[in-house]
Amino acid sequence: MPLIEPSSYQAPWWLPGGHPQTIVPSLCRRVKPVTTLHERLELEDGDFLDLAWSGKSSRRLAILSHGLEGSCNGTYIQGMARALVDAGWDALAWNFRGCGTEPNRLLSFYHSGATHDLDAVIRHALENHPAESIDLVGFSLGGNLTLKYLGEERERPEQLHRAVAFSVPCDLANSAAKLSEPENRIYMARFLRSLRAKLRVKDGIFPGELDLSGIDSVKTFVEFDDRFTAPLHGFKDADDYWTRSSCRQFLPDIRIPTLLVNALNDPFLGNRCYPREEAAGSAFFHFEAPAKGGHVGFPDATGCWMERRAIDWLDASIQS
Repeated sequence: MPLIEPSSYQAPWWLPGGHPQTIVPSLCRRVKPVTTLHERLELEDGDFLDLAWSGKSSRRLAILSHGLEGSCNGTYIQGMARALVDAGWDALAWNFRGCGTEPNRLLSFYHSGATHDLDAVIRHALENHPAESIDLVGFSLGGNLTLKYLGEERERPEQLHRAVAFSVPCDLANSAAKLSEPENRIYMARFLRSLRAKLRVKDGIFPGELDLSGIDSVKTFVEFDDRFTAPLHGFKDADDYWTRSSCRQFLPDIRIPTLLVNALNDPFLGNRCYPREEAAGSAFFHFEAPAKGGHVGFPDATGCWMERRAIDWLDASIQS
């Protein structure tokens, strides 16, 4: 306890395997945006975060954190936001630094361990929304941020109620190694293409600050994070960045009811991204590992199981 076995997720027979369950929901699903009230949050370091609210009237607010190279406009973000709004929540989605419609102001941007930005969003929400409780929902990198934030030694607002995260690379080095496998080259190429483009924009804003020579030969996260992510954000190298930013080490210190759902066939996750031991030893951190579901997918015959699972979890006063 609290390992949740078995999972209630059942994949549709016509969509077998982790890759289709990852790709098809992303490419084929369409969701009308629900977080349409936009706001810019100015940060103390001179940078900013772009926020998108569904409204500011409910007693319950859910804050949604997207994945690597995603944004608040992602289908999975807007699908979750709509499900939450229909169930009585207000939703607040936010763009990580540099993930909105324009570059952020600093040379640095976002990374997997930047929980100070999530904290800034939460505290801004508390000052600008009437909610009596705040729930957190994170996906992939945003799930790592969410879980790390909840387990860190910091003063957290007492209004935090519950949290749920899906498809989280709890061990970043392990996930990076998994994504470097040949069968995952389509994902790696897509992420690196987007990240390289982001660095080229930065190079135009900060001429001479970045060495982009040979950037097109960077083919893995270890190369990219070693050369760019780590030094830009105060880490020694990729290993130091991954070690300090991985959420798995923080899971035992979570103190609000929290659920992590990682599919066993997730093509982004290696074997160290399934924290059964931490869940077994915790009164607060729960872990569910469906056999299928892919990465931020979980399609089923009636729509998206992920959304119903989140609402069931967040709406429960007592969860076994």
